[in-house]
Amino acid sequence: MNCTTFSKSSFLLPVLALLVCGTAIAQSPTYKVGRPPTEEELRRGNNVVGSDGKELPLGKGTAKEGAPLYAVQCAMCHGKNGEGIFPNPRLVGGVGTLNTPNPIKTVGSNMPYATTIWDFINRAMPPWPYEKGASPDRSLKPDNVYALTAFLLYKNGIIKETDVMDKNSLVEVQMPNRHGFYPDPPQSAPDKDHSWQPYWDQVKPGADASAK
Repeated sequence: MNCTTFSKSSFLLPVLALLVCGTAIAQSPTYKVGRPPTEEELRRGNNVVGSDGKELPLGKGTAKEGAPLYAVQCAMCHGKNGEGIFPNPRLVGGVGTLNTPNPIKTVGSNMPYATTIWDFINRAMPPWPYEKGASPDRSLKPDNVYALTAFLLYKNGIIKETDVMDKNSLVEVQMPNRHGFYPDPPQSAPDKDHSWQPYWDQVKPGADASAK
């Protein structure tokens, strides 16, 4: 009996110690550092756009409208024609090179969805020139982001200069590498250059799934 009592006590003591520590931590002073985020700050951080474009806002833009924006706010880092200025990446070209010995990754050659371009510009590309202490309200507006996205798509030969990009048309854009990350739909035979091999247990087209 004594051994059993000792064993239970040995188990309960660490648990009680953890509970006491947890309570102490929860009640520890904050030293008046930091503050809860405001609703506006939370809203700005919750603006990720997925591949289906459901989160895209209202707005529109064309490549023609995006050209002057790119020249003023993007060219100093990414080059006049999207060729890239080290260490900033190249944005134009490289379509069809990803399965060659010298692949060129750009937004045109590598990204599978046009909505990803919109999302990256919107969240990661602040306006330029950037002024220290500037208000966050200086960020690009949705129309600006649509226009810049259209400009990059146009420079990569994916859309026409006058094509209007908005929340409906952008998701319809077929990127050159749309099916480059995985077979869609799953394929049952290897590519001619054997760049993709089928899974050994994949169902062949027309085959009965129960026959696997």
